[in-house]
Amino acid sequence: MRSVIIFAGTAEGRTLSEYLSGRGVRVTACVATEYGETLLPEHEYIKVHTGRMDQEQMADFIRQEGAGLVVDATHPYAAVVSQNVSNACEDTGTEYLRLIRESGNAESENVIPVSSVEEAAAYLAGTKGNILATTGSKELAKYTIIPDYEKRVFARVLSTGDVAAACEKLGFRGKNLICMQGPFSEELNTAMLRQFDCTYLVTKETGRAGGFEEKIRAAKRAGAKVVLVGRPPEQEGYAYEEILKILEERWWGSPCEKLPVPERADIVRKRGGQRVVTLIGIGMGTFSGMTVEATKAVAAADLLIGAGRMLEAVGASDRPFYKDYDAQRIADYIQAHPEYTCPAVLLSGDIGFYSGAKRLYEALEHVDCEVRSICGISSVMYLCGKLHLAWEDVCLKSAHGRKANLVGAVRSHEKTFTILSGGDSVGQLCRDLQEYGLSHVRLSVGESLGYPEEKITSGLPGELADGEYDRLCAALIENPEYFDGMRACVEDEEFLRGKAPMTKSEIRSLSVAKLRLTRDAVVYDVGAGTGSVSVEMAMQAVDGMVYAIERKEEACSLIEKNKRHFGTSNIQVIQGLAPGAIEDLPAPTHAFIGGSAGNLKEIIECLLEKNPQIRMVINTVTLETIAEMMDCLKALPVTEEEILSVSIARAKGLGSYHLMTGQNPVYIATCRGGIE
Repeated sequence: MRSVIIFAGTAEGRTLSEYLSGRGVRVTACVATEYGETLLPEHEYIKVHTGRMDQEQMADFIRQEGAGLVVDATHPYAAVVSQNVSNACEDTGTEYLRLIRESGNAESENVIPVSSVEEAAAYLAGTKGNILATTGSKELAKYTIIPDYEKRVFARVLSTGDVAAACEKLGFRGKNLICMQGPFSEELNTAMLRQFDCTYLVTKETGRAGGFEEKIRAAKRAGAKVVLVGRPPEQEGYAYEEILKILEERWWGSPCEKLPVPERADIVRKRGGQRVVTLIGIGMGTFSGMTVEATKAVAAADLLIGAGRMLEAVGASDRPFYKDYDAQRIADYIQAHPEYTCPAVLLSGDIGFYSGAKRLYEALEHVDCEVRSICGISSVMYLCGKLHLAWEDVCLKSAHGRKANLVGAVRSHEKTFTILSGGDSVGQLCRDLQEYGLSHVRLSVGESLGYPEEKITSGLPGELADGEYDRLCAALIENPEYFDGMRACVEDEEFLRGKAPMTKSEIRSLSVAKLRLTRDAVVYDVGAGTGSVSVEMAMQAVDGMVYAIERKEEACSLIEKNKRHFGTSNIQVIQGLAPGAIEDLPAPTHAFIGGSAGNLKEIIECLLEKNPQIRMVINTVTLETIAEMMDCLKALPVTEEEILSVSIARAKGLGSYHLMTGQNPVYIATCRGGIE
């Protein structure tokens, strides 16, 4: 078992500890304080030693642990501690690697260099103006030589009880004691300098990872001078990326490009210290199918979240993880665990294609974090690539856990892609296609795409209907005889009639136009008769649903036949008398009332209760129903848009002449819920 001791006094040390433990390396992380211990996650491969040690104690500890490697990731200013670690490794014959922090840029005319905090305090004692001290609580006693230091000096220290108590004993209290955990953004540093009207900012050269450059820029924006405590002479060593490359080549036989370097600290630093939640599309579900950017983000995450299959795909068992797929529960968990600064949520395929990312964006709006997104390879891209097909003209659908009018999509598109649920979803799709006159289309069913057991089967619906398919399933349907367009009017002669009454084509066209249907509308056709209006509405609301409510059994049978005749599978026939028959249906967006059996008021009241903003079109031909309709428009909370009286006459040949034959006049009322 690989093992290492890391003296983890810096963010880089903690990041390295988490990264190595996530790859199965046993890490003993040494921190000086209990607070430092809280910054490391609980993990079966991480053991934390808390407490300061001198050189002899370090040597005994290294012998006791039996580790063959020590990484010194102590703070650049902890020169004595670093020298003790180096000497202890020499005493025990243990390999020693020094992790050095990249210096920040301190070139500024506002910078006053000093060699120590004592020199900084001595300089400030001869100045006027408030001071923001960010050199740590251990150095705070040295500021007490400054006249009126209790009022002039604003000390920013760690937010622990022991630190606050020690500072208070020195005279730093109230607004002059700022207990916060970094790193701090440029904006926050600027705000503090301006809030306390500081003329000076005292800081050590803590490097880029320590937020040094943010302090320099903030001081310039706030018009403050920087008193810079110079960095102690640095030992020879390696940058974070170099340390990681050495260990990758030694333990895994390849440079760090195989699994990209974690950039967690850099991510947080670039975003001003704010937590960053990354939504990652992991493609088909295998590590090899992920983009380089996705693998890099997974490696950088300090917490992985997702469904079990996603976590297994990235090998999350040896990392902190939370198994869930519900957006709100994930957001609540992230909110409740602020110790994770770079959590990542794993999502299958691409985050923009029928993905849980849509709900996560909304849920994370209430979490104090920044959200970034990394795209993945979607199932439609993958399957079309395997079939050597372009996918820019594919109609995209999903029947995975949702309703979709696949028959309507296939009828009107040359290529249709859909994600399917488990069980008999492929067989049911094949049977629906056959039932609605689409037996000629060609299906390509992809199972376990991206996995070693991947399988793609192609054939006609009749050939594939009885097959057995995996639950991870998608299909591409090709229809060379698709109808590209929307029928504006269906002729009366095309419908199966029987004895049921039917709204004539001109009135149907006008009534449906007045409804202003959307593609995803949920529509009631009350008193549907033969279903002629239902069919025309279903052709327009191709992604929605039409509920045809009809009390007569014979008429319901006709609607079912017309539904199949026109391939409008998004019609559901409801036998019964309204309003009772509609009480348990989903809330409608639109309603067409062609027959009410004397219950018009009760029907409209029920519709308004389901959706107070519903849009309705009411047709009537009898004087009694006209009176009932007018009473409803006056008494109920609706806005009347218009009432039309339409008279249609058709030419009829009589010998060499044509006579116009009039039809019954029809009244068409258009209204919507709500009163303006």
